[in-house]
Amino acid sequence: MARGGRKNERENPERRCIATGETRDKSEMIRFVIGPENTVFADVAGKLPGRGIWVTADRAALEKAANKGLFSKAAKQAVKVPETLVDDTEAALARRVVDYISLARKAGRAITGYEKVKGWLEAEQAKVLFQASDGSERGKSKLRPPRDRDLYIDMLTASELGLAFGRENVIHGALASGGLTDSAVEDAKRLRGVRANGGGTSTEKGTKTT
Repeated sequence: MARGGRKNERENPERRCIATGETRDKSEMIRFVIGPENTVFADVAGKLPGRGIWVTADRAALEKAANKGLFSKAAKQAVKVPETLVDDTEAALARRVVDYISLARKAGRAITGYEKVKGWLEAEQAKVLFQASDGSERGKSKLRPPRDRDLYIDMLTASELGLAFGRENVIHGALASGGLTDSAVEDAKRLRGVRANGGGTSTEKGTKTT
């Protein structure tokens, strides 16, 4: 802890968004790096080598950064920005959340099925409730989500949640505390920002130089 009760850089790392100019905690942002052939790549795990370029986990901010030449400005050189960069970033975040849920399931910390989830909620065994974005609103309304918005994962589709459980579709599920649950919540929060306007809007592939 630094003087005056402020957390130091290691405890509370912050970065400046190239699109909004705001400084935020790294957990609320997405790191990008310049890869081969000067192409921009999303480093959603934050582990790729190279200088990081940071953008707030918000679809509008990502689109602004991709379309207004902000990656080139930040890198101080012309870089190639794939036309699918925003959608690719969204897909990468979705895969991470699905993978975390899958690992939690294998560790006995994730369940699915309405009755099982209801039981976990009533027993206060569930820390996180997740429900498919394309599931029946009437059916989903029967389970009360946690008061903390971040503990309610509702931006994944039934087929995406199904991947975590080896099924075709999953509508209701829950995560117990511990394990990778906190990581799943953090990435789900970032995914919510990127997928806020529906996501998946790009249909053309290619790259452009900015």
